Amino acid sequence: MFDAALVVVLGLLLYTLSARDASTRARWFDALQLVMIIAALVVDVVVLSAMLGRIGAFGASPNKVASLGLNLILLVNLAWAAWLQFGFLRGRLTHGVLERWQTGYVPVYLTWCVLAAVVLPPVFGFA
Repeated sequence: MFDAALVVVLGLLLYTLSARDASTRARWFDALQLVMIIAALVVDVVVLSAMLGRIGAFGASPNKVASLGLNLILLVNLAWAAWLQFGFLRGRLTHGVLERWQTGYVPVYLTWCVLAAVVLPPVFGFA
């Protein structure tokens, strides 16, 4: 469920980036969006620590490894998005930088999906 919530946050971030006029300056909603990203980062760190604890206690499984990989990818994406959003709020970065980061990160998700679907099953003996 936490992964689904994190993906929803990412979806909201992508939607607001795509629906925004790139020429407007930062407003209060952009600050609220930064708060949302930071809250998602906190949740992601908590989930990652719980996942690592479960893997340490009960061992790895394909689902745990796939979920761990997704959470690490989300952590990197959200952390850098927060940094860029902060720079945008300060007036140091343009909106285009945020858009380019998110669109440039899509191949990372695709690569992880392919790895999780093609590599993990044989590694775990199709268990």
